[in-house]
Amino acid sequence: MPVPRPAHPALPARSPGRPKRSHRLHHGQSSACPFPRAAIRAPLAAPAAPAPRLPGGGGGGGGGGGGGGGGGGGGGLPRRRLRPGPRTYFSRSVRAVLGFTRRFLKVTNHKMNNPAIKRITNEIIKSPEDKREYRGLELANGIKALLISDPTTDKSSAALDVHIGSLSDPPNIAGLSHFCEHMLFLGTKKYPKENEYSQFLKGALDRFAQFFLCPLFDESCKDREVNAVDSEHEKNLMNDAWRLFQLEKATGNPNHPFSKFGTGNKFTLETRPTQEGIDVRQELLKFHSTYYSSNLMAICVLGRESLDELTCLVVKLFSEVENKNVPIPEFPEHPFQEEHLRQLYKVVPIKDIRNLYVTFPIPDLQKYYKSNPGHYLGHLIGHEGPGSLLSELKAKGWVNTLVGGQKEGARGFMFFIINVDLTEEGLLHVEDIILHMFQYIQKLRTEGPQEWVFQECKDLNAVAFRFKDKERPRGYTSKLGGMLHYYPIEEVLAAEYLLEEFRPDLIEMVLDKLRPENVRVAIVSKSFEGKTDRTEEWYGTQYKQEAISDEVIKKWQNADLNGKFKLPMKNEFIPTNFEILPLEKDATQYPALVKDTAMSKLWFKQDDKFFLPKACLNFEFFSPFAYVDPLHCNMAYLYLELLKDSLNEYAYAAELAGLNYDLQNTIYGMYLSVKGYNDKQHILLKKIIEKMATFEIDEKRFEIIKEAYMRSLNNFRAEQPHQHAMYYLRLLMTEVAWTKDELKEALDDVTLPRLKAFIAQLLSRLHIEALLHGNITKQAALGIMQMVEDTLIEHAHTKPLLPSQLVRYREVQLPDRGWFVYQQRNEVHNNCGIEIYYQTDMQSTSENMFLELFCQIISEPCFNTLRTQEQLGYIVFSGPRRANGIQGLRFIIQSEKPPHYLESRVEAFLKTMEKCIEDMTEEAFQKHIQALAIRRLDKPKKLSAECAKYWGEIISQQYNFDRDNIEVAYLKTLTKDDIIQFYKVLLAIDAPRRHKVSVHVLAREMDSCPVVGEFPCQNDVNLAPAPPLPQPSVIENMTEFKRSLPLFPLVKPHINFMAAKL
Repeated sequence: MPVPRPAHPALPARSPGRPKRSHRLHHGQSSACPFPRAAIRAPLAAPAAPAPRLPGGGGGGGGGGGGGGGGGGGGGLPRRRLRPGPRTYFSRSVRAVLGFTRRFLKVTNHKMNNPAIKRITNEIIKSPEDKREYRGLELANGIKALLISDPTTDKSSAALDVHIGSLSDPPNIAGLSHFCEHMLFLGTKKYPKENEYSQFLKGALDRFAQFFLCPLFDESCKDREVNAVDSEHEKNLMNDAWRLFQLEKATGNPNHPFSKFGTGNKFTLETRPTQEGIDVRQELLKFHSTYYSSNLMAICVLGRESLDELTCLVVKLFSEVENKNVPIPEFPEHPFQEEHLRQLYKVVPIKDIRNLYVTFPIPDLQKYYKSNPGHYLGHLIGHEGPGSLLSELKAKGWVNTLVGGQKEGARGFMFFIINVDLTEEGLLHVEDIILHMFQYIQKLRTEGPQEWVFQECKDLNAVAFRFKDKERPRGYTSKLGGMLHYYPIEEVLAAEYLLEEFRPDLIEMVLDKLRPENVRVAIVSKSFEGKTDRTEEWYGTQYKQEAISDEVIKKWQNADLNGKFKLPMKNEFIPTNFEILPLEKDATQYPALVKDTAMSKLWFKQDDKFFLPKACLNFEFFSPFAYVDPLHCNMAYLYLELLKDSLNEYAYAAELAGLNYDLQNTIYGMYLSVKGYNDKQHILLKKIIEKMATFEIDEKRFEIIKEAYMRSLNNFRAEQPHQHAMYYLRLLMTEVAWTKDELKEALDDVTLPRLKAFIAQLLSRLHIEALLHGNITKQAALGIMQMVEDTLIEHAHTKPLLPSQLVRYREVQLPDRGWFVYQQRNEVHNNCGIEIYYQTDMQSTSENMFLELFCQIISEPCFNTLRTQEQLGYIVFSGPRRANGIQGLRFIIQSEKPPHYLESRVEAFLKTMEKCIEDMTEEAFQKHIQALAIRRLDKPKKLSAECAKYWGEIISQQYNFDRDNIEVAYLKTLTKDDIIQFYKVLLAIDAPRRHKVSVHVLAREMDSCPVVGEFPCQNDVNLAPAPPLPQPSVIENMTEFKRSLPLFPLVKPHINFMAAKL
């Protein structure tokens, strides 16, 4: 695949079955943390942090979790998504994001002759389908601003990007720019209270502006927040992506700013500065004073207000920022000079992964964005179709995946990378794999730049730009704020899609850099353990460096043409029919049941909101054989991984053309979705179903993918402690869930003949439930469903399941006043993790709103108390947990402190909330209701999001498609006494119906830990006193625990099926 733009700094190849996830991270969010700080810190009416996803995706019990699936048809070269790694601190250190309701923007009329405005333009290139209005500003002080007026938006958002980062850190204070970013949130001269940013609704943007005018950098806040940075680094310490990124930096020019340690930790921000007599607070003030200059800032604001009103607001609040005329940092010298080339690095990872990284230094190509030579080459080198480099390397049995293309560095330099995920055999053929890479590069030189390839990429991007989905305000402003530094304001919306100039000279210039004499190679494998002689300073990565011999370089230089390599064929999946179908007379507001037979249920909804030529086709294939035991779970996983592997060459062209599919096993069977442009959607779907029903397993790929699956199961040991806590809680609370160990043990029994027999058994009896939603008619939807059924019946002789075989798994019911603790140790990380779950009740309109409103009220105080003030750890989360129709309140923390201490602090916090709610004014209580109502009624911004909402109702078998309106209507009837009673009955330490289970994950170096304890020293630091806790029941055996408790009934469907039929 081509590298997405902007490329991620550490780019491990995607291994089979791993979800593809967006690489763009908001301020303060890291790849391993599902709880973005920006979301939690957002003001009262902004969306709270989403409940984190369970490890393993939708597969339940650890056997599921296939590909993550694409969105609603992006298309074009930069659209492929990869797993995230570390954030590029050197690219941009601060991107503060503010989300708030439209009520913030109370402004007066704007005079267009304002001297604070240097330039104004309304000529912003936008998609023909984009109904928002745009204006570009350049203020007199140098700030660039993009204003977006959207009368239909539910929320407003602002993001300001300061174009400075860790490459500008002082050499003796690593991580200072990152630390400065953290400190901005903790008080300004005008608003000194450290959590005032997110505590008040009115004037939020004014408070936001003060970050860039007069932050306090208070000494007491500094001392505490350095712990947060250290905790963030500790979380990343055993993460291979972060480790490899820092190793790449460390093995270049040590005097180049690129080599710096960007995150920082307690040693670099406190211990060493203290030893050297450096006042870090003064250094923070100096850094802010030096670099936080208006000419390095860009802001994007989106709201319901008119462009004139938004202009007045931005001018009023941000024209006061001082312009210090700081030169934009540029780094024309590449960090990889001659002495850093032709080097081989053998690296020991934490997880059992095998990757090959081939890197070439190239110049900064940013100014050539309209011709994009790096992405042209990435499109070809990273192609996955027939005749591609990946196709040949897979046929040899050497690799599973390949990523190729340009990777951003900083202003002045870039990299071109070709990364592959190696098989066991591939590890023995690294030289040959790289030889094949140079053979393919030689093929491109011989063929020369092809204008038709460029034109096809241009067409794909044009379609993607015209029909792109509407973005969510916060992510949109964050992205555009950063892009304003790189592109003219008039082109900022279209820049990533613009391909206007075919420049063969530039393509050949980049191609000329991809030579053996310029190469750097890194091999990552556990096989190097005990064979290294170097240790990277900040992460402790073990590696060995060797010069690549002249003989090998010469062999690569003499790479001749390989007849098996072909340029891609013309893409037949590029859509040509963009007709928006007229709404049918019987179109419904919500999905309607248009077919209900023994074989299938079909829900259908014609799109009546987005009017784009796209559709989402979702199918759940129910089978009792998919999860009956660990062996069957493993076979279901391997079947679908092998199926996707065999479809890859065919489906890759569709993905480039904005047509994505997702196929994965679940605890109930198989899930398939096809999303994107509806024009040729049926062609891809038919191919998938036919392949599913007639699949022939390739023996070589079977062994390779089985081995990769075993490694992925083994690698779970290296996941974060908080992820382990969530995993163990799911095992404890779900009626049937197979553990990683059970799956590993059963995997040895999976043989090729057994898997073949299983596939026939799996497909022999199915029930299909589907939702077809988008730019399609009811008749077309019925035809698609009939095609799926007919194909399965014809080729797999599929018959329907009995209704009694469609029963869902249930949740364990905890007893009143029960408290259970389960304890495990994380073998890799030196942090502890905890999830505390207070089970409340079955889902219903009333219970849902009691729980959600309580979570809304405690969200900000929880973060401020446990994370900001008590500094328990970087990851602190509170919110609802829902599974199998049952729900409750959850707390998740990852910390260097022991779990029983974290438990006591959560209980202390929870106890303080009783008085907090009792003392809350009616006005404040109503603001919480309003904030929750706004979040719940927030309209989906794209078709795939609306479809996912309806699909959630279908797979849960609750079918409450109007849930938001129904529950918000009930929410508005709640009183403060209702919430106090909810707390007293279900959550208080002496609550009669309290049901609690805690999972304690111990750090690597902890052999044991009490499950409960007293901490008298807590009161020494003015903390809320922890209530005395009873002795819990310790869970020694999961199976016995579940056997001893009853199960909840299943939640009844919300609708009458007869009434739902259309």
